[in-house]
Amino acid sequence: MRLNELKDRPGATKNKKRLGRGIGSGLGKTSGRGTKGQKARSGVAIKGFEGGQMPLHRRLPKRGFNNIFAKHFNEVNVGKVQTAIDAGRLDAKNPITVEALLTAGLIRRVHDGVRLLGSGEIKTKLAFEVTGASAGAIKAVEAKGGSVTLTPRPHASGKPVAIKPDKPKKLRGLKAKAAEAEAVKSAKAEKAKAKQAAESETSAEAETAEAVKDTPQEAKTAKPNKAEAAPAKEAKAEGKAKKPRAKPDKKG
Repeated sequence: MRLNELKDRPGATKNKKRLGRGIGSGLGKTSGRGTKGQKARSGVAIKGFEGGQMPLHRRLPKRGFNNIFAKHFNEVNVGKVQTAIDAGRLDAKNPITVEALLTAGLIRRVHDGVRLLGSGEIKTKLAFEVTGASAGAIKAVEAKGGSVTLTPRPHASGKPVAIKPDKPKKLRGLKAKAAEAEAVKSAKAEKAKAKQAAESETSAEAETAEAVKDTPQEAKTAKPNKAEAAPAKEAKAEGKAKKPRAKPDKKG
Protein backbone atom coordinates (compact mmCIF):
# COMPACT_ATOMS: atom_id res chain seq x y z
CA MET A 1 0.00 0.00 0.00
CA ARG A 2 1.21 3.50 -0.83
CA LEU A 3 0.54 6.85 0.80
CA ASN A 4 -1.63 7.98 -2.10
CA GLU A 5 -3.86 4.91 -1.61
CA LEU A 6 -4.74 5.69 2.04
CA LYS A 7 -8.39 6.68 2.57
CA ASP A 8 -11.13 6.57 5.21
CA ARG A 9 -13.75 3.88 5.46
CA PRO A 10 -16.97 4.45 3.44
CA GLY A 11 -19.31 6.79 5.35
CA ALA A 12 -16.58 8.15 7.66
CA THR A 13 -16.75 11.61 6.02
CA LYS A 14 -19.67 13.58 4.60
CA ASN A 15 -19.84 16.42 2.13
CA LYS A 16 -20.64 19.86 3.53
CA LYS A 17 -24.20 21.19 3.10
CA ARG A 18 -24.32 23.81 0.38
CA LEU A 19 -26.73 26.46 1.65
CA GLY A 20 -28.32 29.38 -0.16
CA ARG A 21 -27.82 27.97 -3.65
CA GLY A 22 -31.30 28.59 -5.12
CA ILE A 23 -34.82 27.20 -4.51
CA GLY A 24 -34.09 24.08 -6.54
CA SER A 25 -31.60 22.87 -3.94
CA GLY A 26 -34.21 22.88 -1.20
CA LEU A 27 -31.91 24.94 1.02
CA GLY A 28 -32.03 28.31 -0.75
CA LYS A 29 -32.87 31.79 0.54
CA THR A 30 -33.25 31.09 4.31
CA SER A 31 -30.93 28.03 4.13
CA GLY A 32 -33.36 25.78 6.02
CA ARG A 33 -33.76 28.16 8.99
CA GLY A 34 -37.34 29.20 8.15
CA THR A 35 -38.73 32.72 8.73
CA LYS A 36 -39.10 34.95 11.77
CA GLY A 37 -42.12 34.93 14.09
CA GLN A 38 -45.62 34.08 12.75
CA LYS A 39 -44.27 33.76 9.21
CA ALA A 40 -43.02 37.36 9.37
CA ARG A 41 -46.56 38.62 10.11
CA SER A 42 -48.85 40.50 7.68
CA GLY A 43 -52.08 38.43 7.66
CA VAL A 44 -50.73 34.88 7.70
CA ALA A 45 -53.28 32.11 8.56
CA ILE A 46 -51.36 29.02 9.68
CA LYS A 47 -53.39 25.88 8.89
CA GLY A 48 -56.46 28.04 8.24
CA PHE A 49 -56.37 29.62 11.72
CA GLU A 50 -58.00 33.07 11.73
CA GLY A 51 -57.25 34.25 15.25
CA GLY A 52 -60.21 32.51 16.86
CA GLN A 53 -62.73 33.66 14.27
CA MET A 54 -64.74 30.87 12.60
CA PRO A 55 -62.39 29.83 9.73
CA LEU A 56 -63.51 29.83 6.13
CA HIS A 57 -63.42 26.06 5.72
CA ARG A 58 -65.94 25.75 8.58
CA ARG A 59 -68.14 28.67 7.51
CA LEU A 60 -68.92 27.16 4.10
CA PRO A 61 -71.81 24.63 3.90
CA LYS A 62 -71.20 20.96 3.14
CA ARG A 63 -73.40 18.80 0.92
CA GLY A 64 -73.32 15.09 0.21
CA PHE A 65 -70.52 12.63 0.91
CA ASN A 66 -67.95 10.49 -0.87
CA ASN A 67 -68.91 6.83 -0.89
CA ILE A 68 -65.75 4.90 -0.01
CA PHE A 69 -67.41 1.66 -1.19
CA ALA A 70 -68.34 2.98 -4.65
CA LYS A 71 -67.31 0.78 -7.58
CA HIS A 72 -65.64 2.11 -10.72
CA PHE A 73 -66.74 0.17 -13.80
CA ASN A 74 -65.56 0.57 -17.38
CA GLU A 75 -68.56 1.28 -19.62
CA VAL A 76 -68.36 -0.39 -23.03
CA ASN A 77 -71.12 -0.14 -25.66
CA VAL A 78 -72.02 -3.01 -27.96
CA GLY A 79 -71.45 -0.76 -30.98
CA LYS A 80 -67.85 -0.20 -29.90
CA VAL A 81 -67.33 -3.96 -29.57
CA GLN A 82 -68.74 -4.48 -33.09
CA THR A 83 -66.31 -1.85 -34.45
CA ALA A 84 -63.37 -3.68 -32.81
CA ILE A 85 -64.55 -6.99 -34.36
CA ASP A 86 -64.79 -5.40 -37.81
CA ALA A 87 -61.25 -4.00 -37.37
CA GLY A 88 -59.93 -7.45 -36.44
CA ARG A 89 -58.96 -6.55 -32.88
CA LEU A 90 -61.49 -8.99 -31.38
CA ASP A 91 -62.35 -12.55 -32.40
CA ALA A 92 -66.11 -13.13 -32.54
CA LYS A 93 -65.63 -16.91 -32.11
CA ASN A 94 -64.10 -16.54 -28.62
CA PRO A 95 -65.93 -15.19 -25.54
CA ILE A 96 -65.64 -11.42 -25.05
CA THR A 97 -64.03 -11.23 -21.60
CA VAL A 98 -62.45 -8.40 -19.59
CA GLU A 99 -58.99 -9.60 -20.63
CA ALA A 100 -60.00 -9.62 -24.30
CA LEU A 101 -61.32 -6.05 -24.07
CA LEU A 102 -58.10 -4.99 -22.34
CA THR A 103 -55.84 -6.51 -25.01
CA ALA A 104 -58.04 -5.07 -27.77
CA GLY A 105 -57.59 -1.57 -26.32
CA LEU A 106 -61.30 -0.96 -25.61
CA ILE A 107 -60.43 -0.31 -21.95
CA ARG A 108 -57.22 1.06 -20.47
CA ARG A 109 -57.50 -0.32 -16.96
CA VAL A 110 -59.59 -3.06 -15.41
CA HIS A 111 -60.73 -1.12 -12.29
CA ASP A 112 -63.76 -2.98 -10.82
CA GLY A 113 -64.80 -4.66 -14.06
CA VAL A 114 -66.72 -3.92 -17.26
CA ARG A 115 -70.36 -2.92 -17.65
CA LEU A 116 -71.87 -3.56 -21.08
CA LEU A 117 -74.23 -0.89 -22.45
CA GLY A 118 -76.67 -1.11 -25.37
CA SER A 119 -75.69 1.92 -27.47
CA GLY A 120 -74.84 1.12 -31.09
CA GLU A 121 -75.59 -1.79 -33.40
CA ILE A 122 -74.42 -5.37 -33.09
CA LYS A 123 -74.30 -7.61 -36.18
CA THR A 124 -72.73 -10.90 -35.04
CA LYS A 125 -73.48 -13.59 -32.48
CA LEU A 126 -71.28 -12.94 -29.44
CA ALA A 127 -70.78 -14.49 -26.00
CA PHE A 128 -69.98 -11.86 -23.36
CA GLU A 129 -68.45 -12.57 -19.93
CA VAL A 130 -68.56 -9.22 -18.16
CA THR A 131 -69.14 -7.87 -14.66
CA GLY A 132 -72.43 -6.15 -15.47
CA ALA A 133 -74.79 -5.35 -18.32
CA SER A 134 -77.82 -3.15 -18.92
CA ALA A 135 -81.21 -4.56 -19.94
CA GLY A 136 -80.91 -2.99 -23.39
CA ALA A 137 -77.48 -4.53 -23.98
CA ILE A 138 -78.68 -8.01 -22.96
CA LYS A 139 -81.69 -7.68 -25.23
CA ALA A 140 -79.53 -6.59 -28.21
CA VAL A 141 -77.04 -9.44 -27.73
CA GLU A 142 -79.72 -12.12 -27.30
CA ALA A 143 -81.57 -10.83 -30.39
CA LYS A 144 -78.55 -11.94 -32.46
CA GLY A 145 -78.39 -15.33 -30.72
CA GLY A 146 -75.62 -14.36 -28.31
CA SER A 147 -75.39 -14.62 -24.53
CA VAL A 148 -74.31 -12.46 -21.59
CA THR A 149 -72.73 -14.14 -18.54
CA LEU A 150 -72.12 -12.07 -15.42
CA THR A 151 -68.85 -12.79 -13.62
CA PRO A 152 -67.49 -11.66 -10.23
CA ARG A 153 -65.52 -8.44 -9.95
CA PRO A 154 -61.96 -8.96 -11.24
CA HIS A 155 -58.64 -7.96 -9.73
CA ALA A 156 -56.31 -5.59 -11.56
CA SER A 157 -54.97 -8.64 -13.43
CA GLY A 158 -58.34 -9.16 -15.10
CA LYS A 159 -58.92 -12.60 -13.56
CA PRO A 160 -62.32 -13.26 -11.94
CA VAL A 161 -62.48 -13.29 -8.19
CA ALA A 162 -63.64 -16.46 -6.45
CA ILE A 163 -66.64 -15.70 -4.24
CA LYS A 164 -65.88 -16.81 -0.69
CA PRO A 165 -68.66 -18.20 1.51
CA ASP A 166 -69.83 -15.94 4.28
CA LYS A 167 -68.27 -16.72 7.63
CA PRO A 168 -70.54 -16.99 10.64
CA LYS A 169 -70.45 -13.86 12.73
CA LYS A 170 -68.78 -14.12 16.12
CA LEU A 171 -70.87 -12.98 19.06
CA ARG A 172 -69.22 -10.61 21.49
CA GLY A 173 -69.86 -9.27 24.96
CA LEU A 174 -73.13 -10.09 26.71
CA LYS A 175 -74.58 -11.90 23.68
CA ALA A 176 -71.62 -14.30 23.61
CA LYS A 177 -71.94 -15.00 27.36
CA ALA A 178 -75.70 -15.60 27.01
CA ALA A 179 -75.12 -18.00 24.11
CA GLU A 180 -72.47 -19.91 26.12
CA ALA A 181 -74.78 -20.15 29.15
CA GLU A 182 -77.62 -21.46 26.96
CA ALA A 183 -75.32 -24.04 25.38
CA VAL A 184 -74.17 -25.25 28.82
CA LYS A 185 -77.78 -25.43 30.01
CA SER A 186 -78.89 -27.49 26.99
CA ALA A 187 -75.88 -29.83 27.43
CA LYS A 188 -76.80 -30.41 31.09
CA ALA A 189 -80.44 -31.12 30.14
CA GLU A 190 -79.33 -33.68 27.54
CA LYS A 191 -77.03 -35.38 30.08
CA ALA A 192 -79.88 -35.58 32.61
CA LYS A 193 -82.21 -37.12 30.01
CA ALA A 194 -79.60 -39.70 29.04
CA LYS A 195 -78.96 -40.58 32.71
CA GLN A 196 -82.69 -40.97 33.39
CA ALA A 197 -83.12 -43.22 30.36
CA ALA A 198 -80.16 -45.38 31.46
CA GLU A 199 -81.59 -45.70 34.99
CA SER A 200 -85.00 -46.75 33.67
CA GLU A 201 -83.37 -49.39 31.45
CA THR A 202 -81.33 -50.82 34.35
CA SER A 203 -84.39 -50.93 36.64
CA ALA A 204 -86.42 -52.77 33.98
CA GLU A 205 -83.60 -55.29 33.51
CA ALA A 206 -83.40 -55.87 37.30
CA GLU A 207 -87.16 -56.49 37.54
CA THR A 208 -87.08 -59.06 34.74
CA ALA A 209 -84.11 -60.83 36.35
CA GLU A 210 -85.90 -61.04 39.71
CA ALA A 211 -89.03 -62.45 38.05
CA VAL A 212 -86.98 -65.15 36.33
CA LYS A 213 -85.25 -66.11 39.61
CA ASP A 214 -88.50 -66.25 41.65
CA THR A 215 -90.41 -68.56 39.27
CA PRO A 216 -88.41 -71.87 39.72
CA GLN A 217 -88.00 -71.44 43.50
CA GLU A 218 -91.80 -71.18 44.01
CA ALA A 219 -92.31 -74.29 41.89
CA LYS A 220 -89.80 -76.25 44.00
CA THR A 221 -91.03 -75.09 47.41
CA ALA A 222 -94.76 -75.42 46.59
CA LYS A 223 -96.36 -78.27 48.71
CA PRO A 224 -99.01 -80.52 47.07
CA ASN A 225 -102.53 -80.55 48.52
CA LYS A 226 -103.44 -83.50 50.83
CA ALA A 227 -106.72 -84.12 48.98
CA GLU A 228 -104.85 -84.54 45.70
CA ALA A 229 -102.11 -86.68 47.26
CA ALA A 230 -104.52 -89.23 48.97
CA PRO A 231 -105.99 -90.90 45.83
CA ALA A 232 -102.52 -91.28 44.41
CA LYS A 233 -101.37 -93.18 47.55
CA GLU A 234 -104.42 -95.45 47.49
CA ALA A 235 -103.88 -96.36 43.83
CA LYS A 236 -100.28 -97.20 44.61
CA ALA A 237 -101.29 -99.50 47.51
CA GLU A 238 -103.88 -101.37 45.40
CA GLY A 239 -101.30 -101.99 42.70
CA LYS A 240 -98.98 -103.59 45.23
CA ALA A 241 -101.76 -105.84 46.70
CA LYS A 242 -103.02 -107.20 43.36
CA LYS A 243 -99.58 -108.12 42.01
CA PRO A 244 -99.12 -111.99 42.33
CA ARG A 245 -95.93 -113.47 43.64
CA ALA A 246 -93.89 -115.75 41.39
CA LYS A 247 -93.82 -119.47 42.53
CA PRO A 248 -90.43 -121.24 42.55
CA ASP A 249 -90.04 -124.29 40.26
CA LYS A 250 -89.76 -127.71 42.12
CA LYS A 251 -87.41 -129.86 40.08
CA GLY A 252 -85.35 -132.58 41.38
